[in-house]
Amino acid sequence: MFVCVFCASSQKIDQKYVDLAAEVGDRLAKRGHSLVSGGARVSCMGAVARACRAAGGHTVGVIPQALVDIEVADEDSDELIVTGDMRERKGVMDARADAFLVLPGGIGTMEELFEIWTTRMLGLHERPLVVLDPWGLYDPLRELVSGMYDQGFTRPHVFDAVSWTTTTDEALDRIEAVTARLTPSAEELAEAE
Repeated sequence: MFVCVFCASSQKIDQKYVDLAAEVGDRLAKRGHSLVSGGARVSCMGAVARACRAAGGHTVGVIPQALVDIEVADEDSDELIVTGDMRERKGVMDARADAFLVLPGGIGTMEELFEIWTTRMLGLHERPLVVLDPWGLYDPLRELVSGMYDQGFTRPHVFDAVSWTTTTDEALDRIEAVTARLTPSAEELAEAE
């Protein structure tokens, strides 16, 4: 399975976030999954990719040319896809992903979360969307969205489209459980023929 991890590129964050990203990369590979990431070698983006490769995993980095030009590309990616801009980058990441895992991050990470969350709410995909938030960074966001629901701005079951977790294993267990539910069994495939 290709798991798209959205995470921070800021180099001003606490080391615990970078360590969390490294743990995610390691566990992804050890569970037999591949990584799709933002293709940068810095901060959490770099940590998740390096750890995934170190544990034997396959990495796909997707990065816009503008970031390659300032020399932050993860040149060690198994596949490094250079796009024309940020919108194209997100489209490629989306197209390559079987599931989405959101780590603590800034407004770029939130924008990615909201796009996948919105398209899932609209029924445009059923792929798993899991947020891994051990330290409660997104608690105010959850409160905000809950208030939006109370005021009628979001659809019913808005929180059914995303799983909120606090440990790496819990996050990956959720992704695998949803994917297993959506993947037809051998018997179902045989019946369809």
